Amino acid sequence: MALIVQKFGGSSVSDAESIKRVAKRIVDTRKAGNEVVVAVSAMGDSTDELLDLAHEVTPIPAPRELDMLLTAGERISMALLAMAIKSMGYDARSFTGSQAGMITDAQHGAARIVDVTPGRLRDALDDGAIVIVAGFQGFNRDTRDITTLGRGGSDTTAVALAAALGADICEIYTDVDGIFTADPRVVPRAHKLDRVSSEEMLELAAAGAKVLYIRAVEYARRHGVTLHVRSSFNNNDGTIVYNNSTPDVNGDPVEEPIIAGVAADLSEAKVTVVGVPDVPGKAAQIFKIVAKTNANVDMIVQNVSAAATGRTDISFTLPKSEGQQVLTALKNEQENVGYLGLQYDDQIGKLALVGAGMRTNTGVSAKLFEALFEAGINIEMISTSEIRISVVTRADTINEALRVVHTAFGLDDDNEAQVHGGTGR
Repeated sequence: MALIVQKFGGSSVSDAESIKRVAKRIVDTRKAGNEVVVAVSAMGDSTDELLDLAHEVTPIPAPRELDMLLTAGERISMALLAMAIKSMGYDARSFTGSQAGMITDAQHGAARIVDVTPGRLRDALDDGAIVIVAGFQGFNRDTRDITTLGRGGSDTTAVALAAALGADICEIYTDVDGIFTADPRVVPRAHKLDRVSSEEMLELAAAGAKVLYIRAVEYARRHGVTLHVRSSFNNNDGTIVYNNSTPDVNGDPVEEPIIAGVAADLSEAKVTVVGVPDVPGKAAQIFKIVAKTNANVDMIVQNVSAAATGRTDISFTLPKSEGQQVLTALKNEQENVGYLGLQYDDQIGKLALVGAGMRTNTGVSAKLFEALFEAGINIEMISTSEIRISVVTRADTINEALRVVHTAFGLDDDNEAQVHGGTGR
């Protein structure tokens, strides 16, 4: 008997009919002789609706109370799903994150999992029940408060449960047929990948691919959990996310493709610190100030110093949501740092080309830059790793950039991809 963890996102349980369809899929997995644990998200856009409601009540909701509010969405989903399964003649038991033993730190809104103690879940499985767990939420032992895990929290919940229970596989169900070479909503001829390495998936997730969140991929890689991304609307094979040591179905090591995919991100902004004295220690001083705001810096570029002035510019990207607090912190320290001014640009887009085969294949950068040049798209920043090249361009050109690069690297499929929902979750 295999133990399978399944995760269903908001678009998969958006209404009563969808919940019944998901319940049937879960029951079918149980009928096949498997133990089943399910992590479920809130229905449709209900989390966003609760957030909007909170901000109608107060401009700055109290973090503890906001977590109490937002976790209600998953509790609704888990109870309805358990009811649907019971109506089909199978035992199902629903658990909140705290009941499931999802122990986190005390950070409201973005808690991190510190331990998983799934004793109650194991007992329910031993009794022959299907286990339904509310995703996105946990419990802090010190404060005894409910917490939420932040963006992609239900994915992370599923992976953490799979690791703690020793599951054979963790299936992530969404509204597309797997992981594609690009977002099929933007690049209709993107093709589905049968397999992708966890290393490549980490880079794609960090670059804006929404089908899996980076924290879930990191957790799976660290704990050796194999992920299977599938559509909740059909029985197609989907995509396996494997650790780099995992052999293929024939027992031979998997040869890495040159390019696994292209991802785009419109959630970042660019800050430029203008006229920084070009002396040792100034960059450290600037990024210590930024670090105190807990902002997540992505790309960094420093210009060549101007000989006449002895000053340089330092640009970096970060999430738009963190931009204003970073600007405020830097302005407060302008005199100490000695820079001349600040520029803020939230109309940028980041494109990333990812592929493990870049390590052993030449000419990838040249082909990327040529494709963007021929499309008349200007590059503002460049960053690289062993298996990724990222560029920043204008936000209004990012979708065109995604399409032309996808075509340039021969990733286009003959047929258009099918998207069943519309959110990528």
